[in-house]
Amino acid sequence: MSEDRHGDSMSATLPIRMLHDRILVQVDEDSGERTSKAGIVIPATAQVGKRLGWAEVVAAGPHVRQAVIGDRVLFDPADRAEVELQGNTYILLRERDVHAIAETESEAAAGLYL
Repeated sequence: MSEDRHGDSMSATLPIRMLHDRILVQVDEDSGERTSKAGIVIPATAQVGKRLGWAEVVAAGPHVRQAVIGDRVLFDPADRAEVELQGNTYILLRERDVHAIAETESEAAAGLYL
């Protein structure tokens, strides 16, 4: 099966096909409970202002321009629509709801000349 830049081969592992500009992401495990620098455990439900979360793109629709499968994206957890597929919980986003895409180490170092 061929795979394009949006990973249509994901349909082999997930029972859905993404449409339009939709992105299916799986939330990073570290986006939940966290520990402060002082060692205090802060639960995921604590409201400390607006905190964005990280997730990995697992599927993307044909009109997604920037994100590709495997990218880590920054999004607002308050705007999430959850879906459960094959026992795993995913979040459905529109591409415009993604605030940033993390650069890989090689991308961050490219072009940096000191």
